[in-house]
Amino acid sequence: MNRVLLVEDEKNIRESVETALSDRYEVSAFDSAEKALTALSDNGFDILITDIKLPGITGIELLKKFKTLSPDSPVIVMTAFSSINSAIEAMKAGADEYVPKPFSLEELEIKTENLLKIKKLKEDKNLYVSQQDSAFGEIAGTSPEINSIKTGISKIAANDVTVLITGETGTGKELIAYTIHKLSGRKGPFVPVHCAAYAKGVIESELFGHEKGAFTGADKLRKGRIETAQDGTLFLDELGDIPPDIQVKLLRVLENKTYERVGGSKSLSTNARVLCATNRNLEELIKKGEFREDLFYRVNVFPINIPPLRERKGDIQPLAETFASRRGSFTINTAGKNALLAYSWPGNVRELQNIIERAVILSTGSELNITDALGKPAAEAESPGNGGLENIVEAFEKKIIEASLKNNNYNQTKASKELQISRTTLQYKIQKYSITEKTGD
Repeated sequence: MNRVLLVEDEKNIRESVETALSDRYEVSAFDSAEKALTALSDNGFDILITDIKLPGITGIELLKKFKTLSPDSPVIVMTAFSSINSAIEAMKAGADEYVPKPFSLEELEIKTENLLKIKKLKEDKNLYVSQQDSAFGEIAGTSPEINSIKTGISKIAANDVTVLITGETGTGKELIAYTIHKLSGRKGPFVPVHCAAYAKGVIESELFGHEKGAFTGADKLRKGRIETAQDGTLFLDELGDIPPDIQVKLLRVLENKTYERVGGSKSLSTNARVLCATNRNLEELIKKGEFREDLFYRVNVFPINIPPLRERKGDIQPLAETFASRRGSFTINTAGKNALLAYSWPGNVRELQNIIERAVILSTGSELNITDALGKPAAEAESPGNGGLENIVEAFEKKIIEASLKNNNYNQTKASKELQISRTTLQYKIQKYSITEKTGD
């Protein structure tokens, strides 16, 4: 609920405006700028509605101080016709609207609503921009697994159901959540919360917000992520890391759409859609008593599992080309494609993105140097132990040859051309690495 700071020294006007706005907003009304500034130092407000002529500090002075503390929050000034010059001065000082006295309450309500909508649109745009960079971009890949996920997303995006996205680290869970949000038609922001990043005493305040004085250091009211996600989507990443006592409060949000700020007693409501993700086995956590069973059933309404990249190798090349295109006009030669296919990708899509970015740096022309970029992680990941450089190189070479043979239906002539080695050398290495041929030439 938006918070309105109302300042008017005429009691009848102040009470009429407060009554008119209280049905939709949380209104704090004062008869002087001094009292309003005290409240402003303790709490945050989404809009200021003030008379220009006030006893003591004037409305224009209040406006300037309000804009200093809340530069993105709009201001409406109220003024008599005889003070129209003061209204112009107020507009120059940063006021967004003015209403001349006498005014209709309906006019003030409309202007208040419009300004708060504009403020929210600006906030949403900033959130979208900041979050788009953290996602992997559009979903790339044509494997049956990815196509199935895309079909599922199209079915549930516009339905207000809770979704649980599972998969290993780096598979793109946040991208899936962001895509669902984009297709949902919701006008509010996409608000991610990476639950594993917060200590137990911090995650509650981060989610639900807190009142002033709720704990040491809480010197002013703070909105939580749930409140920020109003009209939009709340994405809870690493859900399995939320402490059990916070799980109870989250369950209430999912069931009743209500919650309280930390240190507060007033019940607040939310219409935010909740999407969740985890790389942990929640059913195992339930058995250990670390995750609530009722919460699991509430978030697992529509499950989406993202397979690891090693199980959908058909997506590796489209993803690599997508990441490369963001850095310029780059190509990946056949040897590079084979190297990508031969690697097991323990870090999944995120690791692939990093490898392509490294290849861009290492390459001197338009052809990406995949082999050098992949050398270090390949050696680390594929080595079964400290087998020495020779064993590591041989294991990597074997995988590249196997991938090339498979891509060419085990046609040795085509594979040798692709690998840029002689057919005799290829046959030697097939024998050396005990590679089983599916078919002959």
